[in-house]
Amino acid sequence: MAKGRLRRRLSRINQPLADRPVHSLVDRVQIPQDIPSPWLRITKRIVIALAVLCAVVLIVYIDRDGYRDNQGDGLSLLDCFYYATVSLSTTGYGDITPVTAGARLVNVLVITPLRVAFLIVLIGTTVETLTTESRQAFKIQQWRNKVRNHTVVIGYGTKGRTAVAAMVGDEIAPGDIVVVDEDTAALERAKSAGLVTVRGTATDSEVLRLAGAQHAKTIIVAANRDDTAVLVTLTARELAPNAKIIAAVRESDNEHLLKQSGADSTVVTSETAGRLLGIAVQTPSVVAMMEDLLTPDAGFAIAEREVTTKEVGSSPRHQTDIVLGVVRGNKLIRVDDAEVDALELGDRLLYIRSNEER
Repeated sequence: MAKGRLRRRLSRINQPLADRPVHSLVDRVQIPQDIPSPWLRITKRIVIALAVLCAVVLIVYIDRDGYRDNQGDGLSLLDCFYYATVSLSTTGYGDITPVTAGARLVNVLVITPLRVAFLIVLIGTTVETLTTESRQAFKIQQWRNKVRNHTVVIGYGTKGRTAVAAMVGDEIAPGDIVVVDEDTAALERAKSAGLVTVRGTATDSEVLRLAGAQHAKTIIVAANRDDTAVLVTLTARELAPNAKIIAAVRESDNEHLLKQSGADSTVVTSETAGRLLGIAVQTPSVVAMMEDLLTPDAGFAIAEREVTTKEVGSSPRHQTDIVLGVVRGNKLIRVDDAEVDALELGDRLLYIRSNEER
């Protein structure tokens, strides 16, 4: 008997995260939700309580002939309000009672449920606290059932936050972005930004599976260490063979390791920052323009679009837009390359877009 209980306990511990009951994931997965102001919630509860009170008053007043006070008199409208108040608050002084069978039946079938509803409204904060976990578990289950083609951001430090800000500025919905991190403070910042968060280390395939990486369209690896980025990229590629993986690396010597691990694109953060610092010495305005191009929600931005049928056969250098390059067959070709002297159907143009065009 003891061995059987131990075996069941161990099986629950070793159960993959994605296969565990939803209520056990509440501490790991957080779904953003709109929280109304306290005054709005209080006002709403007061209105509901008054509506219930008025409903009881109306019911008692309509059937007032079925009630008597302790002196045997009938009920006035004020008596109905008094009876409804003491009845809903469960005070019940007993000075007004239903005497006919119909009045008592109405008390049992109508007024008693309204009394329960009235009490729930009064203690709504406690009830809401008790049901928060259940509602969160329900939202997690809904999210897991429908999450597809989203973006998973691994690491919500400076690089991760900046990447998310750029995506949101490029009109990607925050609800389509999932952040994976171990740091509680980082997850709180991501949650306050309206992002879905998953707590855990991304080197664990079960944590990535919980974030829906197997169904993701894009995975961004923004780890703080290069060795962690390589391991995360390898784990993510094994779990999501069709996802586009973009990984950041601090040192260029480690860039080939990311590509070998399955990264489609890599960004060398230290060298990129170094180049911008060097350029800023002689031409700081160039750096300012680069910053403008990399900020999608202001000024100019680098964008990508498909070639139209009217543009097929023409040169990318003779377009209305300022074209920087042509993407053909997942390969980026510079605009001055003879290979793209004539645009083809299916090509994509990398061009400079004004923020006013959005």
